[in-house]
Amino acid sequence: MQTDALLQQIAFIKEIDKLKYILRRTKLFNSDRHENDAEHSWHLAMMTLILAEHSDQPVDILKVLKMVLIHDIVEIDAGDTFIYDTVKNHTNTDEELLAAKRIFGLLPEKQAKEFIAIWKEFEEGVTNEARFAKTMDRLEPLLQNASNNGGTWTEFNVPYEKVYAKKKAIKEGSAAIWEYAENLINENVEKGILKKQGSSS
Repeated sequence: MQTDALLQQIAFIKEIDKLKYILRRTKLFNSDRHENDAEHSWHLAMMTLILAEHSDQPVDILKVLKMVLIHDIVEIDAGDTFIYDTVKNHTNTDEELLAAKRIFGLLPEKQAKEFIAIWKEFEEGVTNEARFAKTMDRLEPLLQNASNNGGTWTEFNVPYEKVYAKKKAIKEGSAAIWEYAENLINENVEKGILKKQGSSS
């Protein structure tokens, strides 16, 4: 028997297929192809399963998985905001909140409220789960850019200081992962891929 809840859930499932068409600036590892939001979310979910043991605090892995899988769904309406964008701020916007309410609002009320709450928790970045989810979200494009000879850093002339400032959020969720990430950033400086401001070399 088809219930209203089931029909609402199917409508949501169909709607989020659009996430596969939202292209990110970053490219797949060792590739010229841009990653889409759905691929990004899947990769973060896998990274969460693999790297959760390195979280500095105990985390509810299922909640982290929910966060990384739904955090970019708002981009179906709001579009992808490049983390190094100099015009549009890469933070929670009214536009994204409207998107969250519309898209998650397709679900039955209880699920809609849960998903909106989880999305907000991720955006606020205060809880252990949100901090670790953001660690994953910052780490994946760092690994991609390092594999692509600088990737978006080179393409958009992003200096070391800006990369470091954005990536240090990794430390909030895991000191061990941050140590790895910081070393990787420094290696890219030494290779001349990431350039410090005021440096011509």
